[in-house]
Amino acid sequence: MSVLSVQRILTALSLVVVLGATACSRTPSDERPPQPGDIVVARVSGDPIWASDVKREAVAQGLIGEGEPLDPATVLFRRVLDEVIDQELLAREAERQGLDDTPLARQRLEAARKRILGDMLVETVVDDAITGRAVEELYQEQRRLTEQSEEFRARMILVRTREEADAVMSLLANGASFEALAADRSIDESTRFNGGDLDYFTADTMPPAFGRALTDARAGDTVGPFQAEGGWAVLRVEDRRQEQPLTLEQARPQILRFLTYDQVRQLLERLRGRAEIEILLRDDPMAVPGAPEEPASAPPARRENAASPTAPVAPSPAAGAAQ
Repeated sequence: MSVLSVQRILTALSLVVVLGATACSRTPSDERPPQPGDIVVARVSGDPIWASDVKREAVAQGLIGEGEPLDPATVLFRRVLDEVIDQELLAREAERQGLDDTPLARQRLEAARKRILGDMLVETVVDDAITGRAVEELYQEQRRLTEQSEEFRARMILVRTREEADAVMSLLANGASFEALAADRSIDESTRFNGGDLDYFTADTMPPAFGRALTDARAGDTVGPFQAEGGWAVLRVEDRRQEQPLTLEQARPQILRFLTYDQVRQLLERLRGRAEIEILLRDDPMAVPGAPEEPASAPPARRENAASPTAPVAPSPAAGAAQ
């Protein structure tokens, strides 16, 4: 039997009534795979535990992402399988003690059922809406809307004083190697041992002094010295080019995240628009200040519709899909 951490035991106990309720409805002969290709990976008192049960638990723990594979031959799969078995045993013992037959258990079981059904609805809506074509269209739209900045690639030698910087400029003028001087004299520990290489950057990501110094510089120019944070800087410009946009594959996770939020937002707007919702809180923190009070004979109520501020708001696609 595996040894669960305190946190895992608390999580397992919170699922006891849910697992217990499902365990009693299964029989050894009820082994139709819950999804195509699913396999039985263990049995507890004859009842099957499916590979999908283990994968779902790994996703819930954040050990893998939604949609990522989990190979049954891995150590991670076996560890999560042991935890699922422990949860099953805890659920069975709770059921034996009658903990599932209480008003609190029934309330929590119903809440869990609604949460699971809601998740399944969202998964269905998202799977139907987020197609390869939708991802490609949003990617191309963001590329059209996003202005590309100019990128610089430069090397830097950073020294403490102007006198040291002037000495570096003199040595460079007499043919000294920029990379060798960076290793020997630069006080910037993050770049000195790779020849002062700053890689590609845009001016807005650097201190203002860098942008001003590089305004008219061309590839091959030595720029400086100029005062920078921590000392005096000398730069050699290696390249100037237009900023390279993210590829579709680089942007895909952010695009999928935005499209998912957008689909959930639209779904909730439709559902709220069709429903009549009353918030029965006497001191509602989201109530509009100065609104007339309800009669004293009834608790104040707030009706919500699709414009309710409680509905999730999708992030701007420009913030995620294109950077």
